[in-house]
Amino acid sequence: MLDFAIFAVTFLLALVGAVLYLYPVSVVLAFWGPGRRPNGNLPDIVNSGSLHEFLVNLHERYGPVVSFWFGRRLVVSLGTVDVLKQHINPNKTSDPFETMLKSLLRYQSGGGNVSEKHMRKKLCENGVTNSLKSNFALLLKLSEELLDKWLSYPETQHVPLSQHMLGFAMKSVTQMVMGSTFENDQEVIRFQKNHGTICILTYFQVWSEIGKGFLDGSLDKNTTRKKQYEDALMQLESVLRNIIKERKGRNFSQHIFIDSLVNGNLNDQQILEDSMIFSLASCIITAKLCTWAICFLTISEEVQKKLYEEINQVFGNGPVTPEKIEQLRYCQHVLCETVRTAKLTPVSAQLQDIEGKIDQFIIPRETLVLYALGVVLQDPNTWPSPHKFDPDRFDDELVMKTFSSLGFSGTQECPELRFAYMVTTVLLSVLVKRLHLLSVEGQVIETKYELVTSSREEAWITVSKRY
Repeated sequence: MLDFAIFAVTFLLALVGAVLYLYPVSVVLAFWGPGRRPNGNLPDIVNSGSLHEFLVNLHERYGPVVSFWFGRRLVVSLGTVDVLKQHINPNKTSDPFETMLKSLLRYQSGGGNVSEKHMRKKLCENGVTNSLKSNFALLLKLSEELLDKWLSYPETQHVPLSQHMLGFAMKSVTQMVMGSTFENDQEVIRFQKNHGTICILTYFQVWSEIGKGFLDGSLDKNTTRKKQYEDALMQLESVLRNIIKERKGRNFSQHIFIDSLVNGNLNDQQILEDSMIFSLASCIITAKLCTWAICFLTISEEVQKKLYEEINQVFGNGPVTPEKIEQLRYCQHVLCETVRTAKLTPVSAQLQDIEGKIDQFIIPRETLVLYALGVVLQDPNTWPSPHKFDPDRFDDELVMKTFSSLGFSGTQECPELRFAYMVTTVLLSVLVKRLHLLSVEGQVIETKYELVTSSREEAWITVSKRY
């Protein structure tokens, strides 16, 4: 449990580190929540098992608006839709992946004015749109390759779902973001190895010394791990620089994500940063969304049946096409409910740049404000029967509007999640059409809450042919 909890500590270290880099420390006196101690509430986070579980306990005890101490610094957490609506500004909200990864990678976290940030976000959105459109046949091919692999298995064989989904996500992301270099499986394996060293889900393993050092004062860093991290980052950056150089000033039949950045008004360092963040985050979000969607389908027979019927109705005996994919309304609801039930990204963050007020509470300037999305997504006042996997709840337009306001759908969703939605939709269309997806009897999947939620152990399934 300690390792998982240390990830929560390092997550806050990265967020607060970015804040302290950009803004001077101010003394904050007002707070509501647990009392202040020498290390703040870091021991409480460790004892809770994760930042998300700490916030669940905190909001249950103190209400929708709470605060706690990160060392000497005040952190505020918001835990209901109503208080989030009072605070959310789509022009200011920080993407948690961008905030933490840029801090970790020592990129220009938070740099640039509002118009530049909007421009870079727009380029990323265009990159997602154009790469999905240009590479739909590739995505379909990768999905069908996985289908053929699963069709070859006997019905009794246990399939390591998390492992297969990570491999599928790596192949999809690398080829659609960075191009034909990654048609070579060895290049994908090399990327996966480096990604595993850097990516957000294994960050606590590489930099856990930071969290431990903060708690015990030693900061006795493991130089071997640090070198492995730096070598992995250097290799990925080298690959990206070569691809950027290759794509500049040339036309290719295959449009990849990086092309939209190269053709925009960005310098090479900005292209490198944005493509690195997108690649790292998209791999993990896509892998976990695919994993959780299939997990929930295996234990929700009626949902899987209804999804199969929609897929048959939309595609019939014809091929999966981009135009028809857009007609899969129930599939969209399945993925939204997957994000909600799994609490896929349980925490987001924003810096309070001016003094603000939520209900009767004053939030001082320069306070780090956490959006406790994992708490909000399980609030029974917003989601009746919150622990039930029920895609039909999204038939209600008000429910979808609420979900969109949290940044999980519509105009406020991050480019990485939008990419993951489409990849997962294509994969499910291919798999569910031909296979029954079944759970392994007696398996209990325990949840591990990090920046992206995953299972603590491998999730196993079995499959059987529909025809």
